[in-house]
Amino acid sequence: MKEDKLFARSKEIRQDNWGRLLCYISVTILLLLVVTIVYFISSKGLQTFTKNHVNVWSFLTTADWNTSLDAHGHADIGALALITTSFSTTMLAAAVATPLAFVIAIYVVALKPKFGQRFVQPVIELLLGIPSVVYGFIGLTVLVPIIRGRFGGTGFGILAGALILALMILPTITSLSIESLRSVDPSYQKFAYTLGCTHWQMIYHVMLRISAKKLMIAVIYGIARAFGEALAVQMVIGNTVQMPTSLVSPTATLTSKLTTDIGNTIDGTLPNNALWTLALILLLISLAFNLIVKGFTRGGEAK
Repeated sequence: MKEDKLFARSKEIRQDNWGRLLCYISVTILLLLVVTIVYFISSKGLQTFTKNHVNVWSFLTTADWNTSLDAHGHADIGALALITTSFSTTMLAAAVATPLAFVIAIYVVALKPKFGQRFVQPVIELLLGIPSVVYGFIGLTVLVPIIRGRFGGTGFGILAGALILALMILPTITSLSIESLRSVDPSYQKFAYTLGCTHWQMIYHVMLRISAKKLMIAVIYGIARAFGEALAVQMVIGNTVQMPTSLVSPTATLTSKLTTDIGNTIDGTLPNNALWTLALILLLISLAFNLIVKGFTRGGEAK
């Protein structure tokens, strides 16, 4: 009897086995969800080329969005204008938000850490909780009229979309940058001071150099956040599918085209399949951003 109790599994071992089983089940469900989403979007998006016989190269290199069929049942439809506008708006937003985010992060971590931790950082994190529609409404009622008055035109376009996106991704890049700078070993900072470095020299040569990879990852996450934003951009971009000729000409992005048209198309038709193809392009770009992040961290954890 005593031997049976000796070799019986303890309560801790049973709990460990149950915990391991739950982890395996959760990971399996997650993988199934990812595979299902990728398969569903891919199967829908590829119908533009397999079912409607739209040329892949023409779809990616032309800017005319015309989903009407000709006498032979073919359509000349291109997403180049949407892709170009999406990248232009996102990169301009990142160019505006990144320097501001880095400056705020340096202020919070290296210049005024107590004041920054108590007041500045909570304000930055508060911006993360503001809904996209609020940003879009502010852009529509405040930013667009200002751009119209200063630069002419309708006020809608890449400039308005980029400024709204810059405001939206600023908290993301700032929060990740703050954590990156805080991860620098304080002993390195002390060594810099003992070598005669000034405070700004320590920030540049020690903190920024050591956390450079993590700062770059923060920027990439911000770009990925901006690229997938739909509602706020839709309200200020103009929603006209045309190749942008200036920063203040109305145009459209991949996400704005999806949100405005997906509810007005019939499943299985060319207009609907073309929108699913745009969704597939967005999915591939999102995967590309994740691969870029993996590339930065492949040689070991960023330091």
